Amino acid sequence: MSDPPKTGTLFVVAAPSGAGKSTLVNALLAREPGMVLSISYTDRAPRPNESDGRHYHFVAPETFDAMAARGDFYEYAVVHGDRKGTARTAVEPVLAGGRDVLLEIDWQGARLVRKAQPDCVSIFILPPSRAELERRLRARHRQRGDHRAQAGGIAR
Repeated sequence: MSDPPKTGTLFVVAAPSGAGKSTLVNALLAREPGMVLSISYTDRAPRPNESDGRHYHFVAPETFDAMAARGDFYEYAVVHGDRKGTARTAVEPVLAGGRDVLLEIDWQGARLVRKAQPDCVSIFILPPSRAELERRLRARHRQRGDHRAQAGGIAR
């Protein structure tokens, strides 16, 4: 009698913008090459340094609407005015094949995933301090040419 096939583990990494989530996720993926990072879908346009399929899957708002209506998303939420979501096809078959999947998502998506799959491993990353988080966000906005950095658009 053979053992049932091993199912992969779903890891959810969530953090506020600027907390260092991407840095930690990239370090983990370098150490664990068998882990699969799920690339989220978004209905916003790519920034100059982003490429489709690497940073996000960039789709038109109508395509995102259709995917949501069909139930194609494991989770989706509005994040900073843009919709982002994790496709079921990026998670379920990989887990069923015995590989671990890592979701790098915001707290809204993480809450939905925990509700749908309570056995996931959920990790929430906090920034070193509020002052450091504000410094990182202001630097990020300046890099992007975002006027909110100068206009006090960083919420307290």
